[in-house]
Amino acid sequence: SDGGKLLVVPMVGSHWLSLQEVVEKLSERGHEVVVLAPEESWLMETTEAYKVVTYPVSHTVQELDNAF
Repeated sequence: SDGGKLLVVPMVGSHWLSLQEVVEKLSERGHEVVVLAPEESWLMETTEAYKVVTYPVSHTVQELDNAF
C-alpha cells in the first residue's frame, strides 16, 4: 500500500493490545504512525515502529487501578 500519515488516539482502558499489532503492521507497510497517549496509562509500550507523543493527565496509574 502507499504510505500515509496516521494519528492513533487510544483511550484509557481501550483495546490497545489488539490495536498495537495493527499499528505495527501499518508501519511495516510504509505508513508514518504517531500514537497520542496519556503520560499515565496501562500497557502503552513503545516500539521503533511508531512515534509516541504523550500528554499530561490528572490521574495516576494507581488511581486507574482503583477505579477499575
